[in-house]
Amino acid sequence: MGRVPTWAWLAGIVAGSIVFRAWLGSRMPAPFIFTDELQYQENARSLAAGEGIEVRGEPYGIVSVLYPLLLAPAYLLFDSLPDAYAAARAINAVVMSLAAIPAFLLARRVLPPALSLVAALLAVALPSLAYTGTLMSENAFYPAFLLAAWALLRALETPSLARQAVVLAACGVAVLVRVQALAIVLAALTAPLLLRAIARRPLRPFLPLYGVVAGGAVLVLAAQLARGASLNDLFGAYAVVGEGGYDVVEVLKFLFWHVAELDLYVGVFPVAAFVLLGARARSLDAGAQELVVATTALAAWTLLVVAAFASRFAGAIEERNMFVVAPLLLIALLVWIDRGARRPTVPAVVAAVVAGVLPALIPYERFLQLKVRSDTLMIVPLWNVQDSVTLPRLDDVVLVAGLAAGALFLLVPRRYTLVLPALVLGYFTLAIQPIHAGPHGIERAAADALSEGIRVPHRDWIDRSVPDGARVAVLWTGRTHRFTVHQNELFSRSVGPVYTLGGPMPGGLPETAVLVDDRTGEVRRPDGTVVDSEFALTDGSVALAGEPLARDERLGL
Repeated sequence: MGRVPTWAWLAGIVAGSIVFRAWLGSRMPAPFIFTDELQYQENARSLAAGEGIEVRGEPYGIVSVLYPLLLAPAYLLFDSLPDAYAAARAINAVVMSLAAIPAFLLARRVLPPALSLVAALLAVALPSLAYTGTLMSENAFYPAFLLAAWALLRALETPSLARQAVVLAACGVAVLVRVQALAIVLAALTAPLLLRAIARRPLRPFLPLYGVVAGGAVLVLAAQLARGASLNDLFGAYAVVGEGGYDVVEVLKFLFWHVAELDLYVGVFPVAAFVLLGARARSLDAGAQELVVATTALAAWTLLVVAAFASRFAGAIEERNMFVVAPLLLIALLVWIDRGARRPTVPAVVAAVVAGVLPALIPYERFLQLKVRSDTLMIVPLWNVQDSVTLPRLDDVVLVAGLAAGALFLLVPRRYTLVLPALVLGYFTLAIQPIHAGPHGIERAAADALSEGIRVPHRDWIDRSVPDGARVAVLWTGRTHRFTVHQNELFSRSVGPVYTLGGPMPGGLPETAVLVDDRTGEVRRPDGTVVDSEFALTDGSVALAGEPLARDERLGL
């Protein structure tokens, strides 16, 4: 590293990532992951207005506390929602790029400075940093997860009261970003047990951790019972997740597919290296043992929770909910190299073959669909390949590529093993174009979503057409795509409340069902009161008193 201090290199990695991701994010014309992005924006707007966490002016199931809080300044500083949307994506670029810092700190527990910087670089090169162009909680959850992983590794190293307190605090921060972080708590409870099994470490020093978690669980249970509420209510908008009804076989199938896709995501080498480290965990130095234990616990619980959710609710590989564990595997690859890149014949061949074959066992014919553009980014490049080959041949292409990677892992000379993380970095870099700008990429998805909702030059055309402070009631009849409502809500402050005629709008957000009085022609709420609004957004299928102020002719608005 010469005369340049380590902190300067790290700052450069963070700054470079911020600039690059902000530029890529600026190419996104509109949100496309609905209703998630709309809900996060509504939460941020209500927080900026000092009204708490609301959607369409009403309390609604909370999906995150900290992420909308991070976005709120954008909606406080800018009156124009297109400008606020641009500022929110810039905030994303900063927050997600900061993940390089906990990744570096985590790596420094087990690696020298130079390799720790490589880990930091790989952490911000992940394909999932494409989410900086979206209003999604992944932007905050990624650095929060790595911060918790770093805290856990420190506590495994020296289980002092202070370090265990930091673990709990980091878990609390992550839970406030996304309730999925409860998996981190489970991992923190599991890791000391694994460390005892591998290294005969005593459990007694971790009793405060177990005691605090158990005590906290009892208090939460008592509080919920006292107010007559269910534990599921703690999950906010995701309360349905805790209702049960999971099929064990389906969960196991999805777990296998998620493991296989994670292997595809990181590029085979890290998984093979991690398997080899795990195979000789008892003979590793203390730091490497702690990394293996932390990675195993965090990956296992994260994958299990995500797979269970996907098996019942998503029906897809939810890469966006599990990519956060990828830096741990990348660090494992660097640790394997740093510790001599040992490849005992039988374990090495098994590790290379398993890691090489797993991605080919994903049923691409089932998962290669539009949903991958929001949930499974690393399959998007394969969609481009699928355009040139039939699906069975796509499986063959993945198998050949995986086995080639496995062979390279086995055959590269020990002194040249640093080429492996370099190839992973190249792999991530090659994925950027198809994921962002390819025919099936997220920029195309965003453009299509905008086209479904707005087809006039100015995205805030409604705000430009009414006086400041005016409210534009929405009457959605189901004749137009729901994005005609969602996109206009996102880009015009005046839009709302939302009324539906003829059936609810998909998405389950707050709305009011109305009927047209056959006698008077008035639009009435369920309680019989008349909807009276100076301005309205409608598709024209219901005759409203008044004159048109502006039109989106191509969409009939």
